[in-house]
Amino acid sequence: MKYKVLIFFVIGICLYLVDTAMSADEDKNIFVSDQEILSLISAWKSQVGRDPTDDELARIINNLIDEEILYREALVLGLDQEDTIIKRRLAQKISFLKEESIPEIPTTEELNEFYNNNKEKYYIEHSFTFTHYYFSKNNNSLERSQQALKALQEDNKVKSDPFYLGKTFANEPLRNIKINFGKNFSKELMESYPNEWNGPFESIYGHHIVFINSINSGYIPELKEVLRQVEVDFLQMKRGQAVKGFLDNIRSEYTIYINPDLKF
Repeated sequence: MKYKVLIFFVIGICLYLVDTAMSADEDKNIFVSDQEILSLISAWKSQVGRDPTDDELARIINNLIDEEILYREALVLGLDQEDTIIKRRLAQKISFLKEESIPEIPTTEELNEFYNNNKEKYYIEHSFTFTHYYFSKNNNSLERSQQALKALQEDNKVKSDPFYLGKTFANEPLRNIKINFGKNFSKELMESYPNEWNGPFESIYGHHIVFINSINSGYIPELKEVLRQVEVDFLQMKRGQAVKGFLDNIRSEYTIYINPDLKF
């Protein structure tokens, strides 16, 4: 009886070793699919602009195999564990997969509905065409600008300082004016009259006197004017919803443990 038990024990050990060896052999098998090779050739052509030569194709495939070997050896050593960069890349990859599940061509009805619900996002601001004289705050800007305004009103010439963005602006959006000149300047501009010299306006650089040639009032455009941007925004929204929906559905399958005594 003891002899039979020993035989079964030995057979069990042998089967375990064979199974382990076969599993190890399977881990050492690398299958390079036709699709992988075609993808590599396509990537090469897009970067280089031609088909790879035989030697180049051999190097491409060898690099793929080397990468696969290094990847597997890294997994054996557990190098994928607790690595923030790898986790982030894998999270990005599955996010991209979920985003790609969204159709690339939205329907006209979808775009119309999205646009009607988000019209304020596409509001086109006031824009101004104007000329200005600039006076540096490092050189008594307020007094000089006041004197220049008076001179211009009397049809006399004035001497100003050079401004790094230039002297004349055509159809400049209010948003850009705020960025380049400051909020105070843009506020004064909004309250001024066209076809006459205004100022002095204080900017972040000094003072200015301004002649407004024309003002284009802000408006909400028709969908056809901003169709491409609406389509881009709509697809981005749908992709974000796809990732969020995936997380919402899968999150309940996970149990999260956080140390309540953790100190930051």
